[in-house]
Amino acid sequence: LEVPLGARYGAQTQRAINNFALSGLTMPEPFIRALLLIKRAAAQTNADLGMLDQATAQAIVTAIDDLLADNPIQHFPVDVFQTGSGTSTNMNANEVIANTAASASGLRVDPNDHVNMSQSSNDTIPSAIHLSAALEINNQLIPALATLLHELKARSAGLGDKVKTGRTHLMDAMPLTLEQELSGWAAQISSGIARVHSVLPRLHCLAQGGTAVGTGTNAPAGFAGKIAQHLSQFTGLGLQPADNFFEAIASQDTAVELSGALKTLSVSLMKIANDLRWMNSGPLAGLGEIELKTLLPGSSIMPGKVNPVLPEAVMMICAQVIGNDTTITVAGQAGNFQLNVMLPVLAYNLLQSIHLLANASHALQEVIGTFTVNDAGLEAALVRNPILITALNPVIGYAKAAAIAKRAYAEKRPIIDVALEMTDMDADTLRRLLDPQLLTRGGVNDI
Repeated sequence: LEVPLGARYGAQTQRAINNFALSGLTMPEPFIRALLLIKRAAAQTNADLGMLDQATAQAIVTAIDDLLADNPIQHFPVDVFQTGSGTSTNMNANEVIANTAASASGLRVDPNDHVNMSQSSNDTIPSAIHLSAALEINNQLIPALATLLHELKARSAGLGDKVKTGRTHLMDAMPLTLEQELSGWAAQISSGIARVHSVLPRLHCLAQGGTAVGTGTNAPAGFAGKIAQHLSQFTGLGLQPADNFFEAIASQDTAVELSGALKTLSVSLMKIANDLRWMNSGPLAGLGEIELKTLLPGSSIMPGKVNPVLPEAVMMICAQVIGNDTTITVAGQAGNFQLNVMLPVLAYNLLQSIHLLANASHALQEVIGTFTVNDAGLEAALVRNPILITALNPVIGYAKAAAIAKRAYAEKRPIIDVALEMTDMDADTLRRLLDPQLLTRGGVNDI
């Protein structure tokens, strides 16, 4: 079998390249890096347990460190759509590591007997899914969400005096402040962070040590615990062996659970992005409550048009993540007896969702931090809002209040003017009861 001159992989990888020329998509770099970390920890563990001589183990460790410091993805050309266990990617790693180690050390390093010692694709690939997702969540997603949450809280703190018309069913409703509105967004992000955190204890459990079907055959006693220790020390994560290797190898329920949390987070981000678009709509014929920062021309034919491009980009990311969740759900069902056979596509979509949501969070942070408030637009809508009459329900009754609201709508007059004509209440009392700022705090209680 011909392998390109200079390639670090070998025959098994080349066979996979030849057989799986299906999409041009390759496994994500975070997955490859996690896979290399597992191989590194396996070499250390095998040496600790007397399974592998120290010189060979050190050659493997050094080779992997060199690969991680460089651009490892260039050595992993196997298509995502490959054997469902990810065996081709596992052997790709074994061959690249073995050839790199042998070239640098002058030792004979075998892909199967040395690099893959005490492992199989069946426990290594599920472990790499958990490890790569955990690292990306810890290093990318949670920091991005925390920054977005901080921006929401900081921005809302200065908007307590900005009263706006509330909307339900996209129709005028009782008033609230922009601070209150943003507090709802902040609570969504806080809940999203909590949902992701809730999955981490299970995500930190690894299938490594279960080998082919969960019985642990070919892995020495203590291998699972010791490899988890090495990985924990290297990554800073609290990793441990799975409680049940049969579950860890045959199913991907934790990945499906995590994807569900990511889907929920994408729904939250899409709601926030959509609200920002509506609030920015106009500038003349829309709501015009806020103005988003101008980033680029919005039209190739309409001069001067500016569009809410970042919220739109975030919405598309959210749509992609929701679609990824469907793929991950279907892939999670493919655990036939002792092995799931859709691992590569599950890994690809899960890591893409984490990556996209981290970037979407950064984009929304910029939008939140830079929009300006249109005070005139807020005030204009408030003074014409007949729904403020709701505050008079306890005084004049629902039917009378509805009649006042309908007349105010029909005559396009401020609600207080119509209420003065249709009730025996004086102007000062009405102004007090219908004060939008007071209504955002529950209204007047001493009617």
